[in-house]
Amino acid sequence: MKITGPFLFILATLVVDAIGVGIVFPIIPDLMDRVGASSTAQGALWGGIMMSAYAGAMFLFGPVIGSLSDTFGRRPILIAALVTLTIDYVIMAMAQTYWVLLVGRVVAGMAGATYITATAYIADIAKPEERSAAFGMIGAAFGIGFVFGPALGGLASGIHITAPFWIAAVLSGLNVVFGLLVLPESLKPENRRPFGRRDLNPFGSILRAFAIPGLAIPLICIFVLEVANMVYPTLWAFWGREVFGWDGVAIGLTLSAYGIMIAGVQAGVLPVLTRRLGDYRTLLIALGAGVIGLVGFGLAGAVWVVAVVLPIATLADMAPPLMTAFAANRVGEDVQGLVQGVIASLASVAAVLAPLALTGVFEAFVDGEGIYLPGAPFLVGAVLVLAIVPLVWRLKP
Repeated sequence: MKITGPFLFILATLVVDAIGVGIVFPIIPDLMDRVGASSTAQGALWGGIMMSAYAGAMFLFGPVIGSLSDTFGRRPILIAALVTLTIDYVIMAMAQTYWVLLVGRVVAGMAGATYITATAYIADIAKPEERSAAFGMIGAAFGIGFVFGPALGGLASGIHITAPFWIAAVLSGLNVVFGLLVLPESLKPENRRPFGRRDLNPFGSILRAFAIPGLAIPLICIFVLEVANMVYPTLWAFWGREVFGWDGVAIGLTLSAYGIMIAGVQAGVLPVLTRRLGDYRTLLIALGAGVIGLVGFGLAGAVWVVAVVLPIATLADMAPPLMTAFAANRVGEDVQGLVQGVIASLASVAAVLAPLALTGVFEAFVDGEGIYLPGAPFLVGAVLVLAIVPLVWRLKP
């Protein structure tokens, strides 16, 4: 797909968004200590609750945001989301208590239209045969953001624990200005649809999407993959601290290495494989790599194992854009926002349930009386990926 000005802005937006997310990961354990967590396990649980609150808000508002963009266009919704995220980073930077941090995450979830509207924008301007590669570029943008975000967060935390939030606020604010200057509207008036009361019901929107012929299987697979992949943002920092004694810098650098590899996979490997093997066979490779990566991390007891497994695990990141392309190619132009909103809502449901469940598993296998196995949540993720293989077979062209 040709890299145009608007497409470049969308990629830049997602890079900044990923930086804003990744910049916080290395400091989460210290941040939880700052607001009163008494142990690593309790800090992991509190961090999981914050992620669930964010996801819960996105679940409730995701389809609404997507449907609003189907009615009023992508540009105003995207700009409004970026402004709200900028404000949220300021709230997080100034927070002195856990409850203020929690409120900040809820506000960010309510405005979680950046990814939703960006993917709908891509669906507007990309041809159906280009969507896998285009959504892969979205993954590459996130990968680039994760290169800089965790490393920047780890280094900035040496100045002050809140410094990463202020940096994220500045970057997000600058991106608002960039968008106001260069972003045109992508949704043609004839492809818009009225916004109705049923669009306010996230459950109704999800049911409507599942009722679209051919869409249910991709949506189910996306949901399960999101649950399994939540183990990385939820527990990487706590797992690294528990198993290897990593500090914020080490956590940031490992996440940055992961981001570099993701960017290479999404921007380089994914387009090549889809051209040579097709979307379906590439998806099978991604799922296989995902299982290997999750099992490898789950059983890892030495840093060299992490170094070996990490490149394989990054291949799994081809699965979400491929599944998103499967979904986007099954619907009309007038409901792309709805479908992307529903995908975001399903991801949000996963992000509500997974952190609570996975941190519970982590706590049970770290502080419990039974087997000591900090990598148990990764093994749970591997089981979930294996469980959707029969459904994936049904997507075979």
